[in-house]
Amino acid sequence: MTMPGPIRARSDAANWLVEADEPLAGLQLRCGGRMPGLIAIPALLALVRKARRARLPLSRMIVAVDEGRSISAWVSVRPTADLTYIEASQWRPTGDVQPVAELTPDEDLLRQLSEGEILLDAEQRVLAAHLRASDLQDLSLALQDGIGRFWTDFIRLDRAGQKQPLHWRLLDDAKFTAPGSMRRWHARILPQVGGGFELLVIPESIERLPHELPDTVTTHPAWNTLLGRDLAPALRQPITRIIANAETIRTRLAGPLAEEYASYATDIAEAGRHLMGLIEDLADLEAVESADFSPAPDRIDLADCARRAVGILSVRAKESGIEVDCPAADESAPAIGEFRRVLQVLLNLLTNALRYTPAGSKVRLGVGVEGRTAWISVADQGEGLTEAQAIRVFDKFERLGRSGDGGSGLGLYISRRLAKAMGGDLQVAPTPGQGACFILTLPADLAEEAAFQNDERSLTR
Repeated sequence: MTMPGPIRARSDAANWLVEADEPLAGLQLRCGGRMPGLIAIPALLALVRKARRARLPLSRMIVAVDEGRSISAWVSVRPTADLTYIEASQWRPTGDVQPVAELTPDEDLLRQLSEGEILLDAEQRVLAAHLRASDLQDLSLALQDGIGRFWTDFIRLDRAGQKQPLHWRLLDDAKFTAPGSMRRWHARILPQVGGGFELLVIPESIERLPHELPDTVTTHPAWNTLLGRDLAPALRQPITRIIANAETIRTRLAGPLAEEYASYATDIAEAGRHLMGLIEDLADLEAVESADFSPAPDRIDLADCARRAVGILSVRAKESGIEVDCPAADESAPAIGEFRRVLQVLLNLLTNALRYTPAGSKVRLGVGVEGRTAWISVADQGEGLTEAQAIRVFDKFERLGRSGDGGSGLGLYISRRLAKAMGGDLQVAPTPGQGACFILTLPADLAEEAAFQNDERSLTR
């Protein structure tokens, strides 16, 4: 039974639940927590921690276990310096406990880029919405007044003639315009446990500057637009479903299963993830080698990008027994580059560092500004690279003789192409036996850096 009205709660800076309406307060106690006490609902605690790390309001569907049954709710959290304000809606039981897939780095990156989320039922009708961008407030009001209608009733799709009902896969990645906004948007639709969908509202750019960066990428017309435009969106969701079903079989949630078949399911899931990564890499390859590829010159902070990348991969680092040092909250390195693409490069570099660094060691991220150049480094304590390897490591499909590591050999090639397209570069020095240190450089945002230095001087007076 869906609970009427919003359920409100507050947590403090230590993530202790200090106040909560029912049934959230009761669930906190049944999960082994106390009032007040550390948030005992794992999905809620993860969302609150992520919001406090990013210092941004976040919303998403969460699933919790309540005495052997699963409960789903749409939860919005808004962090402040001392408190985090929590609001839950659409609270309802969803049946027996079901597997909840861990967010992939790609999905977490999409959430970082999103400027709003819309909760949909199984027929894509609006249940709730949380839109943060100022130019989406007209859409937000319309959605609130139009609960129960198709989400496509409130926007204008780029593709004419698209009328509901449509299969959600046909609308995933669809581009649209919204009332009151001059920007163009696209929708990423994520199926939810227990039915329904979460729609992420993602802008095509963040903060465009009046000038354009030079396009330094030369064209190699070896790929057409078939993969990125048509095949990748069509393949993404079927492969995701294969992975989810394989994980259900592997964990025996569908019933007893012989060990050998659970092992087969594990192999299927891993093969599905490898295929998904290859599809995404090939789509990116097509994009960066396109004649009209031009990243958006956003105003970004490399230190902030580093902290976000570390937050996205923090669970993986902990599972690998690797400590990650990232720039402190008061560090800043203003730069010009497309936020989404810079974060993509950092996630690739950090993923590689975690993959090839032994347990018990450290990965360090550093940032700085030197003259007209801003830089960020990712240094690990792995085997490092020889001079010959340092030359080859950025080649297309180059894996340096490694096999079975799940890589496609395209990540560093694409990352360097992206860096050059944004007016910078990606380099690594040959340091065999001393770990690898990759350095991404971008044009510095000189106006922002001057303002930051002035603020620093004012604080030290």
